[in-house]
Amino acid sequence: MRRLLMILLVLAGIAVAAALLVPALLTPENWRGEIERRASEQLGREVSIGGDIGLTILPSIQISAGNVSIGNAEGFGEEAFAELSELRLGLALWPLFSNRVEVSEFVLVEPVIRLRENARGNNWTFASAEEAQAAPPSDSNGGFRQPGALPFDGTFSGIRIENGALSYSDGTDTWDVSQLNVRLQAEDLDREARMDGDFVLRGERIAFDTRLGGLRPFMEGRETPLTLEVRSSPLTVSFDGNVLESSTFDLAGDASVQTDIPGLARLAGEPLPPGSALRSASTSGRLTSVPGELRFENARLRLDEITATGSLTVQTERERPMLTGQMVIPVLNLNPYMPAEQSGTAAGGQTEWSTEEIDLAALRLVDADLRLSAGRLIFGDVEASEAAVHARLTNGRLVADLSRFTLYGGSGSGQLVVNARSTTPSYSLNARLRGLQTQPFLGAAADFSALRGLGNFTIDLTSSGASTAAIMRSLSGSGDLRLSDGAIEGFNLARILRGVQTAITTRQLPQGFGPEEETDFSELGGTFNIRNGVLTNNDLSMLSPLLRVTGTGEFNLVEQSMDYRISPRAVASLAGQGGTPELGGIAVPVRVRDSFANPSFSIDFESVARALATGQARGLLDRILPGQSSGEDAEEGEEQQAQPTPADLLRGLLDRQRRSGSDDGN
Repeated sequence: MRRLLMILLVLAGIAVAAALLVPALLTPENWRGEIERRASEQLGREVSIGGDIGLTILPSIQISAGNVSIGNAEGFGEEAFAELSELRLGLALWPLFSNRVEVSEFVLVEPVIRLRENARGNNWTFASAEEAQAAPPSDSNGGFRQPGALPFDGTFSGIRIENGALSYSDGTDTWDVSQLNVRLQAEDLDREARMDGDFVLRGERIAFDTRLGGLRPFMEGRETPLTLEVRSSPLTVSFDGNVLESSTFDLAGDASVQTDIPGLARLAGEPLPPGSALRSASTSGRLTSVPGELRFENARLRLDEITATGSLTVQTERERPMLTGQMVIPVLNLNPYMPAEQSGTAAGGQTEWSTEEIDLAALRLVDADLRLSAGRLIFGDVEASEAAVHARLTNGRLVADLSRFTLYGGSGSGQLVVNARSTTPSYSLNARLRGLQTQPFLGAAADFSALRGLGNFTIDLTSSGASTAAIMRSLSGSGDLRLSDGAIEGFNLARILRGVQTAITTRQLPQGFGPEEETDFSELGGTFNIRNGVLTNNDLSMLSPLLRVTGTGEFNLVEQSMDYRISPRAVASLAGQGGTPELGGIAVPVRVRDSFANPSFSIDFESVARALATGQARGLLDRILPGQSSGEDAEEGEEQQAQPTPADLLRGLLDRQRRSGSDDGN
């Protein structure tokens, strides 16, 4: 027994001596070169340790190193891939003999990591020297979650990154993260692990908190519960679901995103132009994420005051994110995103077109192929309902096909194109409208409410410009208008005709002009052309029981003014209504000029006087020389026959006298 005790005491003494002497004999400073060489072989990169190295074996393994540097991959420059001022590792010794890893501390102090990517690949994929020579190139799509990835048990605590920095660049975009702090805690590899931290990106502090159902099932590619929260001023993200069974980071669960759009744009390095109307956005729904694609189902979206529901898919592995899906929008009000009107007015009193630049930056952020159904569509003062829109956005060019919409009692279809690819945006619009109530539509669209009726419109317009004023100056195109059972407000043509003879003498406008006056019609139609913002019409035709009206002239949409000539003529007798028979078939040209808001009216009295004189002379000749003058049939509205020349009149008079002499001789 005594001998056994002595043996144990000797062994204990040897163990104590080993614990004390081995670290002294195996001084890390003596092994610095070997440590750097072995680390370089394992990583396939040059590793250097410029600071002190510390090593303790008992009662636990404690390793420290200062000023550690890991070289960059070939083709990514001379700057180090990673640098850190200090590395500390604490590891329990005895559990290692039972295939258990218990980490009490693993700290990276002030690490600086530089991630780079180019056409050759990236600099964060590591391989040892032997692997690089022997193994074939790995499949970059193979994923990092593989069965057997963690073939041991253990605990991880005290794992931290303190005041780190991370940068990423692909030669075009650059991201720099500073003040990075990360903490990881996992008491059991098969139970919940938590990682939280914060960092600063482009001046914004972003915090995150993640809980994972287990490190082992996650690393081995099994389905694992996951919750995530990201909090910052411009962006808040939450997720509650699972990492799916896969070799990549596939997700499925309930997610929500809330963002301040100007702040997020600054965070992304693409600040919005001053005065942008975009303010905030949010979305929530069932999220499925696989490499290169995000899918939102049962989604609820909000952009400022616009809300929508439906499904949305985002393809991320493209030059710009690609959005596809179907959305139902109760109210789509585009007015907040249009420039405000100028505060000044033009000489005629009308509001000037805005010269403020229209913000189309959002059209260049993403591509899209969306089918939208809007209960109400509001653009300016124009309001449509039950609109079905197929919108395709490609590299800043938007094509919106409106297969149907209801507008002021009518229906229509059309296409709108907005091309923001160049410095000066361009636009085109074509539309077909049927059964439209003209007065409320023109009042809302052009602040012109003098025309009332039920009509059909066809328009085909193009324009370009960065502001509303520039768009109106370059507006060109053509169209067609057909109205029925309506009226033109501002004047009563029948009343004007009844008083025109007196007006010829007084040289004053007859009664019949004023805001309470109007001219009814059964049909009205014509075509028009627009060039550089000036609308020209030369074939206006209006029919009513008493009148026939033609019109010609132009409307300057830029200056919001007009110069138009209306020529009404009676086709039925006005005698019983206070007029005179002499007015039958005579045109009374009415000229409408000045601004849309305050038009002025005048009559070509000389033209009317000449027509009246001609009519009276022809009436006298009819009594003297029957059959030698012929007017038009007022009832049928036929055109006047050719007027007789003086020679014709003389010849007719001689014929009449000759016939009279023959009769007397008989």
